[in-house]
Amino acid sequence: MKNSNENTINIGLIGLGYIGTGVFKLIESQKNYITQKTGKVLRIIKVADKEIAKRSVPFIEIYKDKVVFTDKVDEIINDREIDIVVELVGGIEPAYDYVIRSLNKGKYVVTANKDLIANRGESLFKAAEENNVDILFEASVGGGIPIIGPMKTSLAANNINKIVGIVNGTTNYILTRMQKDELSFEDALKTAQELGFAEKVNPSADIEGSDAACKLAILSSIAFNSRVTFKDVYKEGIKMVTLDDIRFANDLGYTIKLLAIGSNEGNSVCARVHPALVPKDHILSSINYANNAVYLYGNFVGEVMSYGLGAGDRPTASSVVGDIIQVAKNLDRHRKKPVFGCTCFIQKEIKPIEEINSKFYALIEVKDQPGVLAKIASVFGNHNVSIESMIQKQTTESGSAQIVFITHRVLNKNMNKSVREISKLDVVSKVLNMIRVEDLD
Repeated sequence: MKNSNENTINIGLIGLGYIGTGVFKLIESQKNYITQKTGKVLRIIKVADKEIAKRSVPFIEIYKDKVVFTDKVDEIINDREIDIVVELVGGIEPAYDYVIRSLNKGKYVVTANKDLIANRGESLFKAAEENNVDILFEASVGGGIPIIGPMKTSLAANNINKIVGIVNGTTNYILTRMQKDELSFEDALKTAQELGFAEKVNPSADIEGSDAACKLAILSSIAFNSRVTFKDVYKEGIKMVTLDDIRFANDLGYTIKLLAIGSNEGNSVCARVHPALVPKDHILSSINYANNAVYLYGNFVGEVMSYGLGAGDRPTASSVVGDIIQVAKNLDRHRKKPVFGCTCFIQKEIKPIEEINSKFYALIEVKDQPGVLAKIASVFGNHNVSIESMIQKQTTESGSAQIVFITHRVLNKNMNKSVREISKLDVVSKVLNMIRVEDLD
């Protein structure tokens, strides 16, 4: 039986913002419950935040006799009594400096920082391995949804050939409001900002796909056992999705979602984030508002989906503290070892999206006159694009018509060539939009 000191796990928390406050509250409110389940006492002994003097957090006054609150991060990194450093400042710098130094000091690290793992994960895992510790990051993808831990444990025996996710709550909320309430993109974004789902000053990381791309890089690295970084992920945002696209997709039996798709292509990996038409009868079509879902295909387990709130202080804190408990249960101060470790043991090439086959929805505004379809079909045919279906939606007062095409699967580069050429035809006013169609069969 370990002595009481061995059963007490000392934690240093870096960052006392929205998530950091949630983590502190969760550990303190659930302390007895966690001890009963694990036999370990989680004890936050220091909290560092550059703006600590400006933080109006009530529990600072309550716990100031038990916890050191400081604006000096080094007081945590250099404290030999601290077993686990929890990094919750976000971004790449100075977070990378805090984490790499903590690992090199032989401390375990828990983080919710998707940008850090997606961009600098390789060097962090190397430092963890060299120091016989680990870095855990469940909260970096999907808030409170358990997906990273299960992929590294209960699903570890499976070859995962595809992973599809709705991993950004902001864009999912916007697209849901556009579909259900017929709000324009601009009005749906404004509503999301008012409710706190989107950044008020600069929501570009969400609506342009960067947030989802970071998360997909992390998921793909684990799923395919090969390092995928943020820069390897192709990304398109949702700014070009209009109410017409939403309505036409609905008429065709689809819902538009921002999908993060990673696929194992033999000796290569393709990772892409973009809007897509999803069949209404597929479960991902029903994931609405700020909820997230990750859907994967294992060769033994079959289809598995994790679903829940993808952001927020409570769901994210739940995942952070879950990782802390994982470390605590496995912690041995006398002989440290990784909890999960890095799972990237193969280096596969990144397959560009131009070489991927996709179905496409294309909305084209044309002159309402004879011969239009023949000219467009000729261009498609010249680039090996086969049309699955075509419908004319409406004719405007100016004499233009809107035509929707759904193609069969075609190389992305061939579709792009076709659209560029079609946009120059004298019978075409404008190619209004082109969105991939994912049947997910």
